[in-house]
Amino acid sequence: MQECILYRDLEHGQVLRDMLCLLEGHRTGSMGLEEQKGLFFDSVHRLVEMAGFYGFYGNLWHDYLTFLLVNKENAFSMACEIVGPVEGSINEIARSDFAAFKRLYEYDLRIFDDVFGCHYGRIVSDYQNVAEGSRRFNKRIRDRICSLSEKLAGADSVDAFMEDMVEFYRDFGVGRLGLHKAFRVDRDGDGQVTIQPITNIAHVHLDDLVGYEIAKKKLIDNTEAFVEGRKANNCLLFGDAGTGKSSSIKAILNQYYEKGLRIIEVYKHQFQDLNEVIAQIKNRNYRFIIYMDDLSFEEFEIEYKYLKAIIEGGLEKKPQNVLIYATSNRRHLIRESFGDKEGRREDLHASDTVQEKLSLVYRFGVTIFFCAPDKKEFQNIVTVLAKRHHLDIPEEELLLEANKWELSHGGLTGRTAQQFIDYLLGQKK
Repeated sequence: MQECILYRDLEHGQVLRDMLCLLEGHRTGSMGLEEQKGLFFDSVHRLVEMAGFYGFYGNLWHDYLTFLLVNKENAFSMACEIVGPVEGSINEIARSDFAAFKRLYEYDLRIFDDVFGCHYGRIVSDYQNVAEGSRRFNKRIRDRICSLSEKLAGADSVDAFMEDMVEFYRDFGVGRLGLHKAFRVDRDGDGQVTIQPITNIAHVHLDDLVGYEIAKKKLIDNTEAFVEGRKANNCLLFGDAGTGKSSSIKAILNQYYEKGLRIIEVYKHQFQDLNEVIAQIKNRNYRFIIYMDDLSFEEFEIEYKYLKAIIEGGLEKKPQNVLIYATSNRRHLIRESFGDKEGRREDLHASDTVQEKLSLVYRFGVTIFFCAPDKKEFQNIVTVLAKRHHLDIPEEELLLEANKWELSHGGLTGRTAQQFIDYLLGQKK
């Protein structure tokens, strides 16, 4: 692939390099049979491992090539992600690269079965994967790649091939940010800040959260405005433990992922990396929620000062495609005690001290309160969840057991109700 301009230096390109050596050796007869055989078996091994890791099926050679194309972030793919088809010289360069890739799709690995006296080329050309899921992708992403693989292999021209790729970039994006929903912040071996996918995400939906209708509507309205490009606010969800704050955020992600919403989870010790995180995402065609779960600060912790500057107050304006959502059991986020009030007697500017601590909360334009349900609301949650899971238990008996459960398992909360239902489901045989 030396003639490619945009699609070169591919992150997972080892199989491609080895297969090109094999194909060239097969065409010219320039490689020894034993040398070729070892390289072919190693390539098949990598393709099968890839299928196990990502869940791919069908023609694994085509799946692999498609995987390279959908993950390569370059000037062309990222432009298509934002505007769809592009014009200009880069379009001509991309067309030339796609012509080279189209030729790769036309190679049939079964030609090596006769050469090496094996049947592995046939197997990887029509691979039946036994695993429904994968360690890396969810089923939806895996199916998108496999479906695109079939379209590209069947494209009757370079123009059709290119149209399929542009359509994929426009609809689903490119690279890890396009293919995944949720991410965490990490550092690579060189200490550089990276955004890594979270592959195992809870499949929570808004309808799964019984009650809290007013709170959910405020969250939905703010998020819908955000994903539709209208003005929206940073959002703080606060209230009693176990009332569905974190679950609501996960449900929002699942509901609006198809509209381009992504979430990056950040912990307190990573607040100093927020500027770098935002720099990596501010020019992408997605809407990013930077998510901070169970946010609170002790008196001696100063990380909240980083957060204040990021939310509003630094010289650089926060990008339009970034919002901050946080959950907390504390309304004011920073812990205070009666001792603080005593200390203010010695503070010549006590009001300044109070404002310093409250200013972080004020930078969340939307605050949503999640309160613990009363007895009647708790029983309603239990009843709805029991029906949803088809638990055939008389209501009187169900509620009696639920009341016993909540007395020793966290009190009247939605989390307690769900744990009680999970317990009943675990007892079914």
